[in-house]
Amino acid sequence: MTNPNLPPSTLTTAVLAGGCFWCTEAAFEQLEGVSDVESGYAGGAKETANYEAVCRGNTGHAEVIRITYDPAKISYEQLLDVFFDAHDPTTLNQQGADKGTQYRSAVFVVDEEQRKTAEQKIAEHNASGHFPRPIVTSIEPLTNFYPAEQYHQDYARQHPDQPYIQSAAIPKACKVREKHPELIRQE
Repeated sequence: MTNPNLPPSTLTTAVLAGGCFWCTEAAFEQLEGVSDVESGYAGGAKETANYEAVCRGNTGHAEVIRITYDPAKISYEQLLDVFFDAHDPTTLNQQGADKGTQYRSAVFVVDEEQRKTAEQKIAEHNASGHFPRPIVTSIEPLTNFYPAEQYHQDYARQHPDQPYIQSAAIPKACKVREKHPELIRQE
């Protein structure tokens, strides 16, 4: 939702966890109004905000993306629509073959408005039967975002032929294009 107290050109951020950050990053980079998508970690301590530690699955961190966007061009609610369509929000601590709490489905909120919007979106999806099972996406306060190591940034774009990117990230990006063609950047 657009904050009426901000000028329309002010950029804002959203932090989402939908499995492997390589895949979610690829899904959101193509959206109109999104100026940057950065892979990172949220939910744990600074000392464990690194790939090696997070992969162990016991740090509290999730692999997340921080989306910088222009709310005059794309709303937080639209970002959540893409988020729920880009991954399976009904599987607990798993996306495809990626298993562990670091792959959980989560919306990291910075304020009450984001929390209410996320709660409303989950309630709408559950009531509509959009998914075959109830959504298990957690809504968590964003205390800190820690950028992932540089080699994780723009990974799908830099490694389009890598087998995991071919089998997981590209299909997610294509699914978003199919379900939300009106939100795709025209280049």
